[in-house]
Amino acid sequence: MRLDIITCLPKILESPFDQSILKRAQQKGLVEVHVHDLRDYSPFKHRQVDDYAYGGGAGMVLMTEPIARCIRHLSEARNYDAVVYMTPDGKRFDQPMANQLSLLKNIILLCGHYKGVDERIREKFVTHEISIGDYVLSGGELAAAVVADALIRLLPGVLSDETSALTDSFQDGLLAPPVYTRPADFEGMRVPDILLSGHEAAIEQWRYDQALARTRERRPDLLKED
Repeated sequence: MRLDIITCLPKILESPFDQSILKRAQQKGLVEVHVHDLRDYSPFKHRQVDDYAYGGGAGMVLMTEPIARCIRHLSEARNYDAVVYMTPDGKRFDQPMANQLSLLKNIILLCGHYKGVDERIREKFVTHEISIGDYVLSGGELAAAVVADALIRLLPGVLSDETSALTDSFQDGLLAPPVYTRPADFEGMRVPDILLSGHEAAIEQWRYDQALARTRERRPDLLKED
């Protein structure tokens, strides 16, 4: 997979991709992440990428020219399966969407900023619009990092135990069950006996029951029950 992230604030994205799983995935050659400074594609002397909105009102808007130049430049080298715009009014990002996008090869993540991008960019270039929640961030950079993390960890070979991603919350429509590690007794709080029993089938049933109970308590909206 190759991820190209377009942003006017590239330094925000330096740290997330230089740590832990995301860094190792790049070192293994399983994913390429390229961050592009939108100001490098500005046609203006002072690298301007934003302007006032037509019709007035507070806030600035990212202009068409720099974004179009960047996308077209990238598209000269390869075909992109998706151009994703990170925006609060996009479709809510969830695990099924992450699973689907993780199957793609080349993806552009476009980070909004200020009041967002000129609507004509959305109409002409964008194939997917994604929101990570019903709130507003200062820009799309952190949202893009969230989406990238969710996709990359699903790629074969990224996690040392590839079954780990399959048992995460939301993969089966349920929250994950409680997990425990050593010591077996922490200040009088014991690990459930079933987890120490070695009875694999019983343990799996316990985990399912716990996941179902936790989902019913915390996220009943995930359960499609009559």
